Amino acid sequence: MRWACTVAGGAAAGALLLTAGTDARASAGETAEPAPARLVHRFLQIEISPDAAFVASVEGDSPPNGFYPPSRDLVVRRVRDGAATRIVMPCGQVPECWPGAPAWAPDGKHLSFALRTPGAHARSVYTVAADGSGLTKLLDFSGTIDALKYGPDGRLAMLATENANKEVGATEAGAPISGDLNQATPEQRIAVLDHGALHFASPPDMFVYEYDWRPGGAGFVGTAAPGDGDNNWWSAKLYAFSAADGVAKVLYGPTDIRQQIAAPRVSRDGATVAFIAGIMSDFGSTGGDVYTLPLSGGPATNLTPAMHASASALAWHCDGRLHAQLLAGDQVQLVDLGAGRQAAAARVLWSGAESLSNGGEFASTACPSAVMASEKQSFTQAPEIAVGPVGHWRNLTASNAGLHTPAHVQSIWWKSDGFDVQGWLLLPEQSGGKLPMVTTVHGGPAAAVVPFFAGPGLTSTLLEQGYAVFRPNPRGSYGQGERFTLANVRDFGHGDLRDILAGIDAAAKVAPIDTARLGITGGSYGGFMTMWAVTQTDRFKAAVAAAGISNWQSYYGENGIDAWMLPYFGASVYQDPAAYAQSSAINFIRNVKTPTFEYVGERDIECPAPQTQEFWHALKDLNVPTSIMIYPGEGHGLRDPAHSADAMRRTLEWFDKYLKG
Repeated sequence: MRWACTVAGGAAAGALLLTAGTDARASAGETAEPAPARLVHRFLQIEISPDAAFVASVEGDSPPNGFYPPSRDLVVRRVRDGAATRIVMPCGQVPECWPGAPAWAPDGKHLSFALRTPGAHARSVYTVAADGSGLTKLLDFSGTIDALKYGPDGRLAMLATENANKEVGATEAGAPISGDLNQATPEQRIAVLDHGALHFASPPDMFVYEYDWRPGGAGFVGTAAPGDGDNNWWSAKLYAFSAADGVAKVLYGPTDIRQQIAAPRVSRDGATVAFIAGIMSDFGSTGGDVYTLPLSGGPATNLTPAMHASASALAWHCDGRLHAQLLAGDQVQLVDLGAGRQAAAARVLWSGAESLSNGGEFASTACPSAVMASEKQSFTQAPEIAVGPVGHWRNLTASNAGLHTPAHVQSIWWKSDGFDVQGWLLLPEQSGGKLPMVTTVHGGPAAAVVPFFAGPGLTSTLLEQGYAVFRPNPRGSYGQGERFTLANVRDFGHGDLRDILAGIDAAAKVAPIDTARLGITGGSYGGFMTMWAVTQTDRFKAAVAAAGISNWQSYYGENGIDAWMLPYFGASVYQDPAAYAQSSAINFIRNVKTPTFEYVGERDIECPAPQTQEFWHALKDLNVPTSIMIYPGEGHGLRDPAHSADAMRRTLEWFDKYLKG
C-alpha cells in the first residue's frame, strides 16, 4: 500500500511556485497576472539502443498536483546531439492513447512498443524505425500488454493479460464489486510474438509479475503465483518456464512469510539468476538483499547479508558482473557485486543525494559500450534524461531547464529506541521567525523518501507559503538493511510513531520550527500513520489523511490485497485479532482532538473507501472538526487532474485554517 503520489510521496502539485519569465507590464508599473506554473516533464520509461545511438522514452507533463501524465509521447533521441523525433500514434495525441514498454530490437534499428486503446483494456503492439518511419502494427490484443523484451534470438516477449477487466496492478482502480466474486481472475502470462502469432509461454492458471529471457532458447525465468494477481504477489515464487511447453518449475520459494522476491535477472551466460529478497509491502516498491541462484541447480546465496542498505534494482553488466542500485541511508548508490557467486563487499561505482529512476528498473545500459541512460533528479533539480558511463553522465534533454524548487534541503539523523533514523527537512529559501511545519509520512511501509523533484505541488506550495516540510524515514523504511525494514513487524504505529516524533524534535533543534504549529499528512501507510498519530498525541494541530486505514480488523475483509498483511501481522485477523486491534486507530478514537481532513478514491482496492468513511464518521460523531472527499472512479492514487487539484486545494486550506488561522 505504497501510494507514491499526491501527499503520500511528494508528487502532488500546485500552481504557485515554479514559474518562468517576467511579465513586461510589471516593469512598466502595471499589475501583472501571475505567470502560469510550468508543468514538470516526466520520463516514465527509458531504453537505450544496443549500439548506444538512440534513447527511446515514454514521457509527458505531470498535471498540477499530480504525477501521472494524462498525455504521453514516445520520443526517440539521438545520443550524439539530442535530436528528437516524436513518434506519431495512430490514435492521435489524446488522453489515454498511451504508448508504453518500449523495447529495442537486437540490431538497434527498430523499436517495438505497446499502445493502449483509449477507454478500453486493450492493446496493440507496433514497431517503428529509429527515425520514426515505417510504423507497423504487429498485433491487436484484447487485454493488457506490458514489459516487452527481445530475446537473444530476436523474438519479442511480453506480459499479456487476456480479457483483462482492469488495468494490471493493485494501485489501479478496481473492477466493480458485483457478480460472482469467486470467479477466476484473468492471469498475466508470458507470451512470445512469433511470425505475427502470440504464443503463451507460461501456464494459464498462474500470474507472472516479472520475467527475463534465458539465452540459448531455454525459455524464461520469472516470479509468479497462481490465482489473483493483485493479491498473491506476497507469496510468489521464482520459476523457470520451459521454452518447449511453458511448464513452470519452482527454482526458489521463500520459507519465511516475511520475504518477498522481485527483479529476477538472468546472467549474460545463462548460468545464474539474481533477484532481490526481503520484506516488501507492495509489488513495485522493491527493497532487500541481493541473492543469486545457479540455474543448473543448487541453493540460493545471499550476496549482501547484514548489508546496511536496501537494493532496489539489478542488472548484469556488459562484462558479466552483477550491478545493483541501492539506497544506503540518504545516498542512492550504484554498486558492483562481482561475479555473483558469493558474498562480497560491494564496490561503490557512484553515490549521491540524487535519484536515478527508470520505471523501477535499473538504468538502461547498452552493450558492449556500457553507456547508460536514466532519469536523474533531486529535491531541487528537475528531472532530465542523463546518458554516459556510470558516474560520468551528461544531460541528453533540457525539457525542464530553468525549473528549480527554491528550498534549503537538509538530511538529518537522530536516535530513537537505539536506531539511527534519517529524514529530510525542507525549508523555505526566505523566511523570518519560527515556521509552522508539516510532516509528510511516506506510503509503504516498505518504501522510503528519496530525493525527488515534486514540481508545483503540495510540498513546493507549502514552502512558498512559509511552511517547513519534514519527510522522515522511520523504522520499516528502506535504506538501512533488513533489520531496520523488519522493525515494525507486529508493531504498526508504535515504534514508527516514536521515530517520527523524535525526528520532529531533531528538526526543531536545527531549524526555527514552531512546535506549537505542527501538521501531519500522508497517503496509504502514511494515511494510516496520520489517523493513528492523532489518536496517540495532541502535538499535531491539523492532519490530512489520504487513503488511510482506520480499523485493521474491518480492513482485512474489505481490501483486495489481504495477503500483504500476513508478513507484517504474522497471522490473519481471524487467527490473531489482538495483533490487529492494538494498531487500529478506531480503538483509540476518543483521544482525538486534532482537526482532520480525509480523502480517498472510490475504487481503491488497497485502502478501500469505507476505512476513510469510518474514521470521518467517528470524528463527526465526537464533534472533532473533520471533512471528507471520496473521488469517483479513482483507485489507489488520484489520476484525474481535476481530482488531484481539488485534493491539494482542500489540503492547503485545512493547514492554513488550523496552523495559521
